Amino acid sequence: MSRLEIGEVYEASTTAALDAAKGQRLSLRRAIAQLEDALTEPTLGRSGEWADNLSPVLDHLKEVFSVHVEVTEAPGGLYEEIMENVPRLANKIERFTREHASITHQLDQAMAQVRLVPGPEPTAADDLRDALVRLFADLVRHRKRGLDLVYEAYHVDIGGES
Repeated sequence: MSRLEIGEVYEASTTAALDAAKGQRLSLRRAIAQLEDALTEPTLGRSGEWADNLSPVLDHLKEVFSVHVEVTEAPGGLYEEIMENVPRLANKIERFTREHASITHQLDQAMAQVRLVPGPEPTAADDLRDALVRLFADLVRHRKRGLDLVYEAYHVDIGGES
């Protein structure tokens, strides 16, 4: 029986997977903050300009989130390491994998929608903003739950600020 299974505190010496996740966490936070900034820009009478400014933000977020998924899901990545050390977290790992797919899908949809602004549909910018607010909330929740998962697995705080 491992120390984790009997409830002893596991102080993780830093691992490559944990270091990679911690290093990538700040990039993801910054990309999410850029999305938040883009969402606060007004669209009334300037939806085309708003969409033009939003496109590179979404492209960057998609790239950073793809790296996040790779760092966590790839062989030798964070989730594999957690599963080896704390198999009881399997259901949580599966949930995170589903969230990755959902967030990636939302990003893909938003990137397709941004091309339709401005367009024949007068509410396209408002509809896109609503979808992006949901995406923003999902990303923030995902990061918070990720922080909790790492703490539960390693008893290490990788930092809410990073």
